[in-house]
Amino acid sequence: MKFFVDSADIKEIRELNGLGLVDGVTTNPSLIMKSGGQMRDVIKEICGVVKSPVSAEVTATDYEGMVRQAGILGGIADNIAIKVPSTLDGFRACKALREQGRMVNVTLCFSATQALLAAKAGATFISPFIGRIDDMAEDGMAMVAEIRKIYDNYGFETQVLASSIRTVNHVKQAALLGADVATIPPATIRALSRHPLTDKGLEAFLADWEKTGQTID
Repeated sequence: MKFFVDSADIKEIRELNGLGLVDGVTTNPSLIMKSGGQMRDVIKEICGVVKSPVSAEVTATDYEGMVRQAGILGGIADNIAIKVPSTLDGFRACKALREQGRMVNVTLCFSATQALLAAKAGATFISPFIGRIDDMAEDGMAMVAEIRKIYDNYGFETQVLASSIRTVNHVKQAALLGADVATIPPATIRALSRHPLTDKGLEAFLADWEKTGQTID
């Protein structure tokens, strides 16, 4: 599974990228707002750090506006993936942008049928929003399983990008279901490495090593 960082915080992105675990970045208007920077500047800086796909979202809701904004965003760097919404205009824009050779991330997906349309439009990525589905007392992971099954049934190449990740368990479940990518907040990426027994074991090993009086250096 590929890991994308779901953030527009350049400090966080640079730090996580340095671990060698980052396969891309996703941003959205809300994350850009939190960063406090200008969208084009923020995206350009991120693309200077991460050479793999960086998703930048259009704000237009009509086909013509999406395609126009995609041209602007796509001009920032070669590794930009244009984010468009799961609407009819969004699917139309996706098809047009893919014909231009651009990567497209179809976002705000809340059903397997939306994912099917995105795949038919040639989307590079589909972003099912797991956490927001869970918030409605429905099963976000069931949606991911349905999308994976449909894509496998017909050989669609669109990558399932598990989004709206809230917990470490979300990441594990998405991986078990065969999601191609998970876009994860920085804090959750760090939490993936933590386990109390690891800490306990390390503490014991270091205590025993100190008793030997030896050094490796």
